[in-house]
Amino acid sequence: MIRDTLAHIGGIWVSLLTILFQLMASAFFAGAETALTAASRPRMHQMAQDGDRRAAIVKRLQEQRERMIGAMLLGNNLANIGASAIATALLIGVFGEAGVAYATIVMTVLVLVFAEVMPKTYAINHADKLALRLARPTLFVVTVLNPLVSAVRMVVRFTLNLFGAKLPDDYRIGTTDEELRGVIDLHAGPEPEIRHERAMLRGVMDLGEVTVAKVMTHRRNLVAVDADEPAKAIVDQVLGSGHTHVPLTRGAQDNIVGVIATAALVREVVARGGSAEGLDVPALADKPWYVPESTTLLDQLQSFRHRGGAGLALVVDEYGALMGAVTLQDILAEIVGDMGAPPTAAVSPLQGVRKQGDGSYAVDGTVAIRDLNREFDWGLPDQDAATIAGLVLHETRMIPSVGQVFQFHGFRFEIMRRQRNQVTQIRVIPPKPEEE
Repeated sequence: MIRDTLAHIGGIWVSLLTILFQLMASAFFAGAETALTAASRPRMHQMAQDGDRRAAIVKRLQEQRERMIGAMLLGNNLANIGASAIATALLIGVFGEAGVAYATIVMTVLVLVFAEVMPKTYAINHADKLALRLARPTLFVVTVLNPLVSAVRMVVRFTLNLFGAKLPDDYRIGTTDEELRGVIDLHAGPEPEIRHERAMLRGVMDLGEVTVAKVMTHRRNLVAVDADEPAKAIVDQVLGSGHTHVPLTRGAQDNIVGVIATAALVREVVARGGSAEGLDVPALADKPWYVPESTTLLDQLQSFRHRGGAGLALVVDEYGALMGAVTLQDILAEIVGDMGAPPTAAVSPLQGVRKQGDGSYAVDGTVAIRDLNREFDWGLPDQDAATIAGLVLHETRMIPSVGQVFQFHGFRFEIMRRQRNQVTQIRVIPPKPEEE
């Protein structure tokens, strides 16, 4: 009798310890899945590059995410179902048929709190740290359960194929442009330096999408010098322009016969003792370099690199008509901002933009939309127009009159000045933070 009682008590303790072990195993599977999924892939990649073996394992598991998640779910379900089955048998032996209800309630609470919510909450808040700790045991479990996981995956894929849902044969997790842009947007803070860093990162991401037509100096603002003028007059105009390269024209503005480098011109004048008399300026000029308006900033940057990093490229449309000019500085300014501005330019208003007392901005029509978005964290679209005046014309489909007010993209636009058919100044009222 005593021996039977001790055996019964021993059996209960064995069942309880088994349930405890399976709950711990379930917590391990749930925490490992969450940690490995939420761990920073860029950080793990960098740590792996630095020689961290655990980070290399995490990176490998993340690249095989479907297999890893399958193994974790399989182990988690086996542990939960096994614990529930043992608990049900144990409580039926104690309470009879009512033990089924008791087992359901008790195991639901235990599994939910200790095997799901608690480990996943901890894992999501300590993802990188926990992923590194659980990397080796997780890899072992994934390797052991791989045959079962492969069988489950085959059944899943077969079932999905029956319903017309196709899955790639070799899925590998990667970082898309959208993910990178999302990470950049999350790089937020009240400091002006943070905003400037975010603008720089966005600028790098946009190099492959933005064309030179978006950042070029328009032909109407292009400083050019007539090659037929006297040498002294050309030298004075080039040095007074403040530009590193100046186009030389002959006759019409579109007839560009060369591009003169200010530095080369200065060296030649100095070599002549400071006199420009008899200087053949067109002979010092480089041949015009034409690029189509559809060239991306990334491609143009590579072209500048191949040409030694210096020069001026003339932008033409599909018919060969001159649209403007772009320099290396224009492209770099898309990343780091205006390099010719003072150090406080990152936190100062743009040239041509004046903030009003009511919170609105008086903006010259020629100010680029990209510059406004960079400076003020606005989200105005720049796909169809490069300047703020161009955006108003595109949206209104008309040439507005002074005093007209429009609202689109959450902003209010009031026409302040107009010169002939050109909108020269606009009052821009951005949306309030709660409206955004």
